[in-house]
Amino acid sequence: MKDFPIPVRSIGPGSQPEEDVAVIGYDRDVPTFSMPHLPEGADAGAMAGARSLLTRFVDGMAGGGLPRIELVGTDEAVLEVLNQVLGEGEVRIRITASFNGTREVRAQETVFAGVWRERHYDAAGNVRHDWLMAAPAPPLVLEAAQCNAAAGLPREIAVPEGTMNAPALLTEIREAIRAWKPGAPAHVINLTLLPVSPEDHALLASVLPVGPVAMISQGFGNCRITSTGVRHVWRVQYFNSMQTLILNTIEVVDLPEVAQAAASDLADSRERLLELLDWMADPANA
Repeated sequence: MKDFPIPVRSIGPGSQPEEDVAVIGYDRDVPTFSMPHLPEGADAGAMAGARSLLTRFVDGMAGGGLPRIELVGTDEAVLEVLNQVLGEGEVRIRITASFNGTREVRAQETVFAGVWRERHYDAAGNVRHDWLMAAPAPPLVLEAAQCNAAAGLPREIAVPEGTMNAPALLTEIREAIRAWKPGAPAHVINLTLLPVSPEDHALLASVLPVGPVAMISQGFGNCRITSTGVRHVWRVQYFNSMQTLILNTIEVVDLPEVAQAAASDLADSRERLLELLDWMADPANA
C-alpha cells in the first residue's frame, strides 16, 4: 500500500466521518511476513500436492504473467497446507453484486502482495469458485465498480439549506468524469482540507451512494476504499490506530492506486514464493 498521496490534518471541518463507514471487519494489527507453520499432522502427500500447485502458479508469474488457478475440487488436505503457507495479507475486498449465479465475492490478499484468494458465493452461501490469482487487484473489482448499474454522472439534486461546497465539488467531479481516460492519474478531492458542512456530506452521500465494492487495506494505518454508484468515482478514507478519520478523499480514477499491488510488489512476491517452494521441499518441514 502506498503512503498518503496528499497532506493530512486530523482536525477541522471534514475531519470526522459523516456516516458509518464500517463495511467489512478488520484487525488492528498489521500482519508481517514470516515463513509459515504447517498444519499439525500435514502429511507428505498434502505437502507435495500443495507444492506442485504452487510451482505451476509461480511458473505462470514468470515474465510478469498473472496466472489464475481454480481451487474448487482440490483435496482438502492440500487446501489446508495452501491456506497455511499463503496466509492472509493487508487487503480484504467484498463485492456485493451478482455475476453468473454468484451473490457475493470475497477476496483476500495473501501475505504475498498481489497474490489473491477470490471466493465466489451463491445465494445459499456455497463456494462456487475459489480462485488463486496474481493481479494488482482482482479484475472483478473494476468490473463490479463500472457495471451497467452505475451512473455515468452524479445526478442533479436540489441543494438543501446549509450546503456550502458540495455543489462546486459535484461540478468538479462531473468535469473530472468527462475528462477521464483509462489509466489516467487520479483526480483527487481532499475533503479533509476543505470546509465541508454536515449538509455537504449528506448531499455528497446522496448523489454518490455506496457501490458494490468495499475494501480494507492495513498497510499504513487503516484505509477503507468504497466504490460509489457513479462509475470511476471512489471514496478513500484513512483512519489512525484510534479509528479517527484523518484523510477523507473522493477519487475519479479507474481504481485507486492505494488498492493495487505494484509490478515491483508482484516481482518480489514471486521471489518469495520461490523461497517458499524451496522451504517446502526441505524434508525437515514435511
